[in-house]
Amino acid sequence: MFSGGAGDGHAKDTRRGGRMPSGQGYERDYAREYAGQKARGESGTGSESGNAKRKRLRRAVLKRRNIPKGKEVDHVRPLAHGGSNTVENARVVDAGKNRSFPRTKSAGMRKT
Repeated sequence: MFSGGAGDGHAKDTRRGGRMPSGQGYERDYAREYAGQKARGESGTGSESGNAKRKRLRRAVLKRRNIPKGKEVDHVRPLAHGGSNTVENARVVDAGKNRSFPRTKSAGMRKT
């Protein structure tokens, strides 16, 4: 799979015929990377991006109730588990609770 370069001291990735991403002279093909992200549904643009959808949800929750400082809008059912960006699936929680993973008593990550 990987072989040495032509005596230049840099490894070549023979699977793709080019230099490895960590090698000197490697140039990223941003257009190809972005096309792959779009094809996999990982990247939206403009109003269809995940970030724009979360911001719309926050504004919708703000219209219904006040969000105190240090609080954030959280999804009751996570988006990764099939939840939606609707007000019915939103709640206001402490920022620390929203940004951390469930922990065990010994501070390890709890398996969900």
